[in-house]
Amino acid sequence: MTEIARQVIDATRELSQAAGTLKFGDPVAFVYNPLEYAAKPHEEYLRRFAGTKKRVIFLGMNPGPFGMAQTGIPFGEINAVQNWLGIFDLVGKPPREHPAKPVDGFACRRSEVSGKRFWGLARERYGSAEKFFEEHFVANYCPLLFVAGNKSGKNLTPENLVPAERSAIIGPCDRYLRQIVKILEPDFVVGIGLFAQKAAQRACDGLPVTVTTILHPSPASPAANRDWAGQATSQLVAAGIWRQTAL
Repeated sequence: MTEIARQVIDATRELSQAAGTLKFGDPVAFVYNPLEYAAKPHEEYLRRFAGTKKRVIFLGMNPGPFGMAQTGIPFGEINAVQNWLGIFDLVGKPPREHPAKPVDGFACRRSEVSGKRFWGLARERYGSAEKFFEEHFVANYCPLLFVAGNKSGKNLTPENLVPAERSAIIGPCDRYLRQIVKILEPDFVVGIGLFAQKAAQRACDGLPVTVTTILHPSPASPAANRDWAGQATSQLVAAGIWRQTAL
């Protein structure tokens, strides 16, 4: 393991511990911390893909219930993680689960559309994961999945938290992002969606990095359902991050 990977792992463990001590009330009924119960695959991801300086960090908002909550990997759609990233490991359980949002790890039968779209674009453009990660890294701003107590176990985002709880989570998340930017020294941080962009602008204030954004690949966004890959590529080309044609 490289010294850079070790530093990223240390920063991630600090984030997990700090976020794990926070308490949340309504509308949040369940809190999942995959950095804790899925630490094995997540740290394998860091050892394999966070070991060198990067030109670009892609930043998501927080785990999805059928992605990182299951695999421990940002945008961690199971097929992409297992068959493209080549990561498969034991995943535990959060202390409390909503019955509609169980953690089944790599046995989960649901596919996270956002992750399928994101990693699908990376695979289409770069071929192998190793090639993609030569210049890129992917992280989430907030490590926690928030689930409502209603029958469906609605997925809540950090934006849905009450102001005091949102302020409490911002501190450790900003500190973590600032740490990994200093460690990996990217030229660009790309917020996947406006929330992540704003978080990066705040956390990276004063650092020599350009913050920009791409459309979030969530199927809940009507715009993302109209050729998300083409739109995201155009945004990255316009920002000077990618070339028009794939490598």
